Amino acid sequence: MDYLFLGTRDDGQSSFETRNLIFAQADFAPPAPPMGVSPAIPAKALLFLTLPPGWRDDAHRSPREQIALCLSGRMRVRSSTGDARIVEPGGMWHMADTSGAGHASEVIGDEPARLAIVQLV
Repeated sequence: MDYLFLGTRDDGQSSFETRNLIFAQADFAPPAPPMGVSPAIPAKALLFLTLPPGWRDDAHRSPREQIALCLSGRMRVRSSTGDARIVEPGGMWHMADTSGAGHASEVIGDEPARLAIVQLV
């Protein structure tokens, strides 16, 4: 499963890359049959955000390393190099740009963007 990763390069600029989660068959919830399970990612907190239509911010660093899961609405996320990605329902992006120039984001469309944010350890 591919996901969007936003990190900070050595020159301080943020940039995107596509990463892939690897799944292995495991007995995750016996007695249910085995299922594909990714490696665990230690997490600290889960919170939810609602951003109204038209919401936008200036460039900023991610306050901590975190993963955003888009539940509804659409967002445009722009790296400091000007590269942009659209995140739609079902999309996720890993924000690791906690240093450097950061990123800017905005809600696009007429619907609020609702996100689940998993803050990592």
